[in-house]
Parts: sequence; structure tokens; C-alpha cells
Amino acid sequence: MVIAIIRIKGITMTHCQSIIDELRQRGYRITPQREMIVNAVAHSPQHITAEEISGMLQEHTRAINIATVYRTMDLLWQEGFACRNDLSEGKIVYATFKHGPHIHLVCRKCTRVIDADIRVLNSLGEDLNSNYQFQPDLDHFSIFGVCADCQA
Repeated sequence: MVIAIIRIKGITMTHCQSIIDELRQRGYRITPQREMIVNAVAHSPQHITAEEISGMLQEHTRAINIATVYRTMDLLWQEGFACRNDLSEGKIVYATFKHGPHIHLVCRKCTRVIDADIRVLNSLGEDLNSNYQFQPDLDHFSIFGVCADCQA
């Protein structure tokens, strides 16, 4: 398990601890279940589904159910600590922003996922902002299409 270390105001803390502290500062109650869920998603080396988080935590405790995982992941998404993406077939995955900005190119035929550089969208973001006064969240999302192998 990889642990991201963040420095805030001269204090070193783990990525998950910074999320938990910020949620507390915003007035959210941090239950043991919520803390375990934040830890699980923050320390995941890849994108993870709510079901995977639930299954992982169920190995250690029965105090967490899938509804709690979904509510916590929705909170993290709404508060800007995590992203959620559809990687085909209704498979919603979550990740904290420590994974960095990127695009998922998802093939509709074979469901292969290709990571693409986010910089290809810089002009789109600028155009949406200037033409529609809309600030898009382009740091992490999926684009569906057909990969080169399936086109052949």
C-alpha cells in the first residue's frame, strides 16, 4: 500500500489524514467507518469501486455496509477530495486526486481503458470558460469511443 505524504503549514501528514482533517474543519462528523473508507480510497494504488472498498473493509469489520461506502464516496466527490468515473458497463470507480489529472479513453467494444494526457483538453477548458462562463472539472474523466485494435 502506497501512502502519500502531504506537507501543510509545516506539518507532515498522510494524504488520508489531510482529507479527514479538512472534512472535520468543514463540519463533518468523522466516524470510524468514514475514516476507514477514506483510508481505503486514499491508499488505493489504482481506481477502486465502492464494492471493492466494501469488500476490502468487510475483511476487517462488519461495521461497514455498502450504503455507508456510497454515502462517504459521494461526500468525498461533492467536497472535491475524490473523483468518480464510469469506466464502462456501469462500473463507477473512485480515486483521490493524488493520482493526478488524466483522461480515460474507454473502448465501447472491448472495454479497454487507455490513460491519456490531460493537456489535450486545455483549449476545451478555456473555451468553455470564456464562451459559457463555465469552469469544467477536466482533471479526471472518461471519454468513450473505439480503440485502434477494435477499429481494425
